[in-house]
Amino acid sequence: MPFRVLSATFLRTAVLRKDWPPPPDAPEFAFVGRSNVGKSSMLNAMSRKNGLARVSNTPGRTRALQFFALEIQPAGSRKVTQIRFCDLPGYGYAKVSKTEKAQWGGMIENYLREREPLRAVVLIVDGRHEPQPGDHEALAFLRSTGRQVIVAVTKMDKLARNKRIPALRAAEKAMGLPAGEAIPFSAVEGTGTEALWTRLAEIAG
Repeated sequence: MPFRVLSATFLRTAVLRKDWPPPPDAPEFAFVGRSNVGKSSMLNAMSRKNGLARVSNTPGRTRALQFFALEIQPAGSRKVTQIRFCDLPGYGYAKVSKTEKAQWGGMIENYLREREPLRAVVLIVDGRHEPQPGDHEALAFLRSTGRQVIVAVTKMDKLARNKRIPALRAAEKAMGLPAGEAIPFSAVEGTGTEALWTRLAEIAG
């Protein structure tokens, strides 16, 4: 991995803007995807800390913004760099009421449009299936906010090795991405963490 993660800690849960942690002198990256797409597992894999984000078998468990602070060190450097992650509520869970979905939507939109240190959003899609309508809607909305979007195709370990690249290319084509744009990811196998960290570092400068 091109970065050592020296520390990763939970900061706070926030619903309203007044609850957001003060803007840091560090880049912030948000993670979003369908409920049960493996978002918490991705955060834990990226941070090298299994218990950082809560992993649940119950879709829709994350119902607020979850902020995390990380200290990383680029390979071959003595400099320690600060970074923030924000875990956004998942979408596409049918058992959540329309009222609650509307509240989530407003909370997420405010964050995406107004959070100054936010540099990019990682949109996570499930590599076992074609991108769902909610994935397309999420991508279109994220782009409408002017935020840079990184698409990560997860759960690749659930596919036979000879089906992984075709599934990745199919997801890219369905979402209108050039070949090689999306990042294949598996929290189980640990693949994709280096590629995603590299992309985040390029954006953070």
